[in-house]
Amino acid sequence: MEMEITFPGGARVDARFGPYTVRTDQPPQGGGEGSAPTPFATFLAAIGTCAGIYVLGFLKQRGLPAEGVRIVQRMHANPLTGMVEQIDLEIQVPEGFPVKYRQALIRTAELCAVKKHFEQPPRFHITAEAVPVSIA
Repeated sequence: MEMEITFPGGARVDARFGPYTVRTDQPPQGGGEGSAPTPFATFLAAIGTCAGIYVLGFLKQRGLPAEGVRIVQRMHANPLTGMVEQIDLEIQVPEGFPVKYRQALIRTAELCAVKKHFEQPPRFHITAEAVPVSIA
């Protein structure tokens, strides 16, 4: 997979891949307009939404309604470094949701590919290359 990262103006930085564009910006205090989430907020959202995809698939496979089910994600940062040290995902289900499926929901959320990449992170290789500029 290849993504193209572009700079559309101000503090905006966008990622384009396939037919999609993920837009990011900085808040006004960071020099942006706050027109989109920050890259870090987008990164954190990927964790919860990934778990959500797995939970939704679990519900659909069993014919269980997704209505009233939600995931609340909480981040706990080290006050000295500001680095996120723990992420909690709380799967909330409505009253009457079958108790027998609660542990299975947790195991399903554990399968999230984003979470698995945290457990075995990729290596990074960063280069800078000169390319000809095209004039349109």
